[in-house]
Amino acid sequence: MPDLNKPVAAVMGLNHITLSVADLERSFRFYVDVLGLRPVARWKNGAYLQAGNDWICLSLDQNCRTSVPSEYTYTAFSVKLASFAIFKQMADAGKLTLWKINKSEGDSLYLLDPDGHKLELHVGDLQSRLDSLKIKPYEGLVLF
Repeated sequence: MPDLNKPVAAVMGLNHITLSVADLERSFRFYVDVLGLRPVARWKNGAYLQAGNDWICLSLDQNCRTSVPSEYTYTAFSVKLASFAIFKQMADAGKLTLWKINKSEGDSLYLLDPDGHKLELHVGDLQSRLDSLKIKPYEGLVLF
């Protein structure tokens, strides 16, 4: 019998992220036409979109949020530097709604989707973040 005080298996990674949306067409257009995610499937109340090897589900929801939450939770997408420059131009032109200014390692844009989901477009990865923490560690930082 397994010891329930010890993990038997490990989570291997993110499988997908589901976002509630109030208007499927509007959100589909934003994620496909603005952010460049690749449509994989679409049906009456939802859609699957792919970003690299990752995928998100847009799910039509009558209880979808109607305002931007005050909490810090958000979803970050990886972008190449050339793409980041285009997104930055879009933000500077007022075509993207920003919710935060970047103060951490790497180039980032913190934007809102049409339903107020907080997103980040980030140039960098976990290793670049860890490398930056060796130079300027967070208070109480422990690296494993």
